[in-house]
Amino acid sequence: MNTPAADSHVRIAAVGDVHLGTDSAGVLRPALTGIADRADVLLLTGDLTRHGTLEEARVVAAEFSDLEVPVLAVLGNHDHHSDVGEQVARVLTDHGITVLEGSAVTLPVGDLTLGVAGTKGFGGGFAGKCASIFGERLMREFAGHTVDLAAALDAALAGLDTDVTVAVTHYSPVSDTLHGEPREIYPFLGSYLLGEAIDAHPVQLALHGHAHHGTECGTTPGGIRVRNVAQPVIHAAYAVYDLHPVVAHR
Repeated sequence: MNTPAADSHVRIAAVGDVHLGTDSAGVLRPALTGIADRADVLLLTGDLTRHGTLEEARVVAAEFSDLEVPVLAVLGNHDHHSDVGEQVARVLTDHGITVLEGSAVTLPVGDLTLGVAGTKGFGGGFAGKCASIFGERLMREFAGHTVDLAAALDAALAGLDTDVTVAVTHYSPVSDTLHGEPREIYPFLGSYLLGEAIDAHPVQLALHGHAHHGTECGTTPGGIRVRNVAQPVIHAAYAVYDLHPVVAHR
């Protein structure tokens, strides 16, 4: 890592759950004009499309490509609905949008380095009330999918050595930001395993979407800030978070 100036910081713009359809061309673009005056990077937390079609992916790509700042994204459950998630990711990538899935990137921001690791994540629930890899094959696959993606996020974060580190998921890593949603559906909105992966590393901010009726602010058990940036929650084109480098890695 660098030795940054005392006033160095990174401005993170983030939004998820924009659910663009084939009729959404131009809906968001005006609000993104001049984003470089307010942020250094734009992070998208999934559910960018309504039904995960390639036609919708092209609309998303047109809305978010060629901005003045780097754009990084994870996909959400809606983006996988038509079973062409890899092709959706390729459309975005072809337009200069970095799609993360169990992967990470390092970006220079002034005299700082910003590391961003991401995964879609999955459900399963939270400590004491969660699914386990036991029983019917479908249940084992459900719980196992979360285990695999959380492990991939953990590995991606472990590979970063940056001044500022952000974790991006679609599903929530904590229950705090789900308040407002029916408790009965918490197991389908996130998993504590994502939170454990985040807490194992010097992350300054964890971002997610998915919970439209949740709340914006929460924390992991380890004290890391979590923000639900689903557009129905933040009621804006994007939210901006100001991050300063940690003094030393934990």
